[in-house]
Amino acid sequence: MIEVTNLTKTYGSKLAVDNISFTAKDGEILGFLGPNGAGKSTTMNILTGYLSSTSGSAKINGIDVLENPIGAKKGIGYLPEQPPLYLDMTVNEYLSFVYGLKRCKMPKRSHLGEIKSLTGIEDVQDRVIRNLSKGYRQRVGLAQALVGNPQTLILDEPTVGLDPKQIIEIRSLIKRLGDNHTVILSSHILSEVQAVCDRIVVINKGKLVADDTADNLSKSLSADHKLIIRVEGREKDVKPLLEQIPDIKTVRVLREAEKNVFEYELNPRKGKDIRREVFKRMAARNMPILLMRGSELSLEEIFLKLTTGDFYGNEGSEDE
Repeated sequence: MIEVTNLTKTYGSKLAVDNISFTAKDGEILGFLGPNGAGKSTTMNILTGYLSSTSGSAKINGIDVLENPIGAKKGIGYLPEQPPLYLDMTVNEYLSFVYGLKRCKMPKRSHLGEIKSLTGIEDVQDRVIRNLSKGYRQRVGLAQALVGNPQTLILDEPTVGLDPKQIIEIRSLIKRLGDNHTVILSSHILSEVQAVCDRIVVINKGKLVADDTADNLSKSLSADHKLIIRVEGREKDVKPLLEQIPDIKTVRVLREAEKNVFEYELNPRKGKDIRREVFKRMAARNMPILLMRGSELSLEEIFLKLTTGDFYGNEGSEDE
């Protein structure tokens, strides 16, 4: 478990991290997002013991990083954006070196073998790291983070340089690791965060601006909750039927998506779920619904709204 309480970090007169608090529970994968210069890297460096905080606390599995850095680090597996590799070593030599460095007590051969299998580097275990592709180097970096089976994993851009197939494999691995580890995942690939993480924390200008699931953030930040549908049938027949549904305030034709298939924007009354009634009405008239989706914000739109100032609306000018 990771507990961050009123964490603050200053560099001279510059306030890099401003009194932020959040937790990552056991077995939870937490996405940690923020634009460049937001204080995200500073926060992660404090969590891993590379930097000290100015005030506040960061605890790893109940151990304060500042008061007992060695004890806290024992429970952390860390993959920085640039993996800390010794390029002149083979993969086996490097992992053996990390095993000794961490003073790991687990059976060496079987433990390292399991890690190599998990990260898909068995085929390159005897090769010199310098000669590996960027994708394989990233995998070796992830492997070193897993040595010692740490309870907490902090992963900074873990899929950088991987091809699409490798990205899917590493995402799947991170999901499995989340069953038995606390994971903080920092990534600029927002679709990756949405696919892997249970919860999302967003930091901007040193402040915590969001801490929730992607779905909840989308619902809370969306200005409306309109429904977009695509229906096969003549517009002059479909639109009047939709307008007859009691809980729909307005119906707007967006476009003809294909021949005799139109897209509509339905604006429901506040708090009303119109999906089932729309389906029943269209099905009764043999007008197939080919698409139905909400107008809630995507994770990309959420991120932009939270980090470009729109999030604060009329209340946040003093923070901007």
